[in-house]
Amino acid sequence: MTESATDPRRVSPTSRRPARPTALIDRLIEAVLRTRWVVRAPIPLYRAGLGWIFGDRLVMIEHLGRVSHDRRFVVVEVVDREPNAIRVASGFGTRAQWYRNLQANGVAYLSTGGARHVRAAVRLLDRDESEARLAAYAARHPRAWRHLKAAMDDAAGGDAYIPIVEFVPPPRSGR
Repeated sequence: MTESATDPRRVSPTSRRPARPTALIDRLIEAVLRTRWVVRAPIPLYRAGLGWIFGDRLVMIEHLGRVSHDRRFVVVEVVDREPNAIRVASGFGTRAQWYRNLQANGVAYLSTGGARHVRAAVRLLDRDESEARLAAYAARHPRAWRHLKAAMDDAAGGDAYIPIVEFVPPPRSGR
């Protein structure tokens, strides 16, 4: 045997390793996330007051268009929740329209579970904070994170930066 045949670093370009088993799942997730009617399907349910069907894992964000100032809606997964804050990830990075709208005007109303149309302050977390929150999410949901991260990386054409947005509802009045 020659050295190149036994050296694992020297693999012929014609001999391909089999695709990793999850590659198909990752491509399917990416395709679903890019299918407009699928990702928008929960919006009418939230608007009809049926957001409780999705539990606390999803939230509908109502925001205003940057130019038109028309009401816009998006449903995203909650990656972190505290009693006074909800954090979501922009899976398509800073180019997602809803992210850009929040960046431009900071107006948001949330509907989740039993709460509907609650005004919330918007804070765009910096890269370090976003990565720390995503690391915590990955620890809590390793299987989901593995597939979602791979799908987002594929969509971005490389290692995707996934920013986190924090929403804080106003304090309740003590009446």
